[in-house]
Amino acid sequence: MIVNMERFMAAEQPAWKELEGILDRMEADPDLHLDLQEVLRFQELYQRASAGLGDLAALAVEPGIRSYLEALVSRAYSEIHETRSGLRENAFRRFLFTDFPRAFRRHSVAAGIATAVTLAAAGMGGMAVQADPAARRALMPFSELLVDPRDRVAREEAKLSDPLEDAKGRFAASLMANNIRVALFALALGATWGIGTLIVLFYNGLILGAVAADYLAAGQARFLLGWLLPHGVVEIPAILIGAQAGLVLAAALIRRGREGGGRDALRDARTDLVLLGGGAAVMLVWAGLVEAFFSQYHEPFLPYEVKIAVGAVELAVVSLWLTRGGRMRAQEGGPDA
Repeated sequence: MIVNMERFMAAEQPAWKELEGILDRMEADPDLHLDLQEVLRFQELYQRASAGLGDLAALAVEPGIRSYLEALVSRAYSEIHETRSGLRENAFRRFLFTDFPRAFRRHSVAAGIATAVTLAAAGMGGMAVQADPAARRALMPFSELLVDPRDRVAREEAKLSDPLEDAKGRFAASLMANNIRVALFALALGATWGIGTLIVLFYNGLILGAVAADYLAAGQARFLLGWLLPHGVVEIPAILIGAQAGLVLAAALIRRGREGGGRDALRDARTDLVLLGGGAAVMLVWAGLVEAFFSQYHEPFLPYEVKIAVGAVELAVVSLWLTRGGRMRAQEGGPDA
């Protein structure tokens, strides 16, 4: 029994000390909020300490050790079930402005692959339309895009009433649901070792390139930029981030296979998959609102220069958010990913 006790203490005490350190930090700073990885670790340590407390019943243990562990578990339980003012709001803010952009940067290679595949496919789609105008019918996903761009622009600019009167909310919800479905589908297809994710990227890139080439060839660059930029500079990166997460999942599956079937690779990727998928969904909610309430209004309702300027500002904000978000906190509390 003494040997078992020594082995038990040697295995469990480091985890108890780690849990105690986290609790000391939380109690010293009521405004402290853990990031997602820290929360998962805190929960794991709490569950381990709780299980250890039950194991002590089968061991010959000094009363002081039992009392210490009971107090530790009680403190952790109180923190888990405590309701702090603004906790949900602060957790969401930290997710959006710290954890999500850090996760994006941690997997910059996957983001680069997703972007490169999309750009290559867009180039191919554009060349296909230029080489054979009949290819439009095979590439364009909506009948509206089959209309000659000059005719569509003339029709849009001739409208004298609100084109989405009483329907903007429904249209926005439809856009959000469809785009989030595409992003999460690209993520889930990472389970095909990334093959399905790459197909989704390639298909979307073909469509984007074909549409852009069609409108540019018709001399409708102002309309194209005013139509696509306000929502596209958020929507397209969000779809790419969904695909980025799919490639992260694929890499974890491949790594797991090489390591003999262990679960460590998937467990390590789990948190970042949630962060990337959640961040992409938030971006697509914004993109849906912008597309329904802003992008669909053209001259004479909204000058194209105004819409292009708004899109440029959004692009700058998204770029700064993804490349700089969370860096200040990282400099204060540890290295940035």
